[in-house]
Amino acid sequence: MKKLSLLSLSALVLLTSCATPPPQRPDNLCEIFFEHRDWYDDAKDAQEKWGTPIHVAMAIMYQESSFKHDAAPPMEYFLWIIPIGRASSAYGYSQAKTPTWEDYMRETDSYGADRDDFDDAIDFMAWFIYKTHKVNKVSKWDAYNQYLNYHEGWGGYRKKSYNRKPWLKKVSAKVQRRAEIYGSQLKGCEEELSHGWLWRLFFG
Repeated sequence: MKKLSLLSLSALVLLTSCATPPPQRPDNLCEIFFEHRDWYDDAKDAQEKWGTPIHVAMAIMYQESSFKHDAAPPMEYFLWIIPIGRASSAYGYSQAKTPTWEDYMRETDSYGADRDDFDDAIDFMAWFIYKTHKVNKVSKWDAYNQYLNYHEGWGGYRKKSYNRKPWLKKVSAKVQRRAEIYGSQLKGCEEELSHGWLWRLFFG
């Protein structure tokens, strides 16, 4: 029994150590991708698959989770002591709620996708941006209205539920500004990021 407990503890430590930490400089998209090279490849794949701008998806992800793989809403308590669950089922990099994530897996045949894996999360966000364009005719480059859709859902956006939430409009404007900054930054480093590992080995 003692050996089993030690093995379980070792496995937990191993899993924790394998978790990708949030980027050290989240305000700079180039630095994010230089730190996590595979993230750029994943974001590029999602862009090519769904036709969605990398900087828009990454700006929304920053707002939702600050790039924390296990981000979740705070726990709620009864009488400030007894935990009764979280405010919603949102989880992971994208803070996707369980029903929406299940829709994504079903529509894209991505069963087995995990919300705490960056490659799955960025593909989900690109899919959502693509769907927002199809459903509500919002430009994929319009980070402001894309975020309103992301937060309120497609039906809520059509009903203009955001008009009752001045704070949400401020957050959406913040996402728009971040997307503009990310887009400008990416233009300056995307050529270098696109080089493969062999090029980086000799010239990086």
